[in-house]
Amino acid sequence: MPEKTFKLYPYRWVVLAVFMFINLTIQILWISYSPITKDAAAFYGVTDLKIGLLAMTFMIAFIPLSIPVSWAIDTYGFRLTVSIGAVLMGIFGIVRGLNSATYTTVLISTIGIAVAQPFLLNAWTKVPAQWFGIEERATAVGLVTLSNLVGTALGMVLTPIFTQSMSIPSVQLLYGGIAAFSAVLFLIFAREKPATPPCEAGQEVRALMLDGLKHALKVKSFWFYLFVSFIGMGIFNGITTWVEPIIRPRGFSTGEAGTLGALMLVGGVLGAVIIPPFSDKSHKRKIFLLLGFVLAIPGLIGLTYATSIWLLYVSAFALGFFIVSASPIGMQYAAEITQPTPEGTSNGLIQLFGQASVVFVYLMEALKTPDDAFTPALLLSVGLIGVSVLLITQLKEPKLAS
Repeated sequence: MPEKTFKLYPYRWVVLAVFMFINLTIQILWISYSPITKDAAAFYGVTDLKIGLLAMTFMIAFIPLSIPVSWAIDTYGFRLTVSIGAVLMGIFGIVRGLNSATYTTVLISTIGIAVAQPFLLNAWTKVPAQWFGIEERATAVGLVTLSNLVGTALGMVLTPIFTQSMSIPSVQLLYGGIAAFSAVLFLIFAREKPATPPCEAGQEVRALMLDGLKHALKVKSFWFYLFVSFIGMGIFNGITTWVEPIIRPRGFSTGEAGTLGALMLVGGVLGAVIIPPFSDKSHKRKIFLLLGFVLAIPGLIGLTYATSIWLLYVSAFALGFFIVSASPIGMQYAAEITQPTPEGTSNGLIQLFGQASVVFVYLMEALKTPDDAFTPALLLSVGLIGVSVLLITQLKEPKLAS
C-alpha cells in the first residue's frame, strides 16, 4: 500500500482567518460612503452621483485588472500577490483617512484601494486549494464569501452610527487603520502552502488555462448564466450603492438606510448558508436558481413602493435572502456545466461579469425622477429579474448534478 503523502495542518485555519480579515476590511472601505450619501455629498459639496462613484470605482478597476491579476496569482502564488493587494489597501486606506477633507483626494486614494481589490477577490479559490482538502474547500470559500458580506454589513451599519459623533475624515481614518492592521496580520501569518500537500495527487485545483477558458466560452448555458449573474449582481450592487438615496425621498434617515442595507446583507448571508445544501442534497441546480430569482421579486417590489420602514426592512431581508442564495449555487452550476474547465476560470469569469454591472449601477442613478425617486430604476430591475428567470429556464442541468 503506498505511503500517505498528504496531510491537513491546523495552521490552515490561521491562513484562512487572516485572508478573511483583509477581505472583510476592504468591503468596509468599499461601502463606507454609500449609507451616508446625503451627508457626504453635503460635506464635500458634490452630487450624489460623485459619492456613488466612490463605490463604482471598485467595479470599474476590477474589469481591466481581473485577468492579469488571476494570471499573477497562478504564476507567482497567492501569498506574494495577495500581499501586494493587502499593502495597497493598507497604504491607501490610511492615505484616504489622512486626506479626507476634499473630494479629489478621497477619489484618488479610493482608486488606490480599488486597485487592491482584485488581488483579494481573485484568490478566493486559490487559498483553499493550497491548504484545504477537497472536502473542505467549498466550506473555506463559503467562509471567505461570508466575510465579504459581513464586511459590507458592518460598513452599512457602523458608518451612520460613527458619523453621529465623529467627522467623516475621522471615520475614514479609523477604517484605514483597521485596513492597515489587517494587512500587517496577513504579511506576518500568511504562508504560501504547507510542507506537504493537503490532498492526493490529481485533486489540486488547476491554474487558469487558455484551453479551459476557450471551452467555457463554447458552452451555451454558461453564457446564459453569465448574463443572469450580470443582472443579479448589478441589482445587488446598485441597491447597495444607492441604498440611502433610494429611501431618502420617502423621509427615512441615513441610520435607517444603513440598517436596511445591513438587513439585506444578513438575509444574503442566511440565504447563502441555508439554501445551497438543499441544492446539493437534491443534486439539482436549475430549480433553486429559478426559485431564488422568482422569490426575490416580491422583496424588490416592496423596496420600490413601501412607505413603512418595517415593510422596507422585511423587503430588503427577503430580497437579500433569495437573490444571494442563488450566487453560490450558480458558481457551482458554472463549474459543473463547463467541466473540464478549472473552477477558478469559470468563477473568475462570473466575477468579471458581475463587476461589469457597474454600468447598471450608473444607469440606476441616471434614471432618477425629477423628485429624486429611484422608482424607474427599481421597476427596470424587476423587469430584468424577469429576463433572468426566462434565461434560467433555458439552462441545461449539468450531468454531475442529475
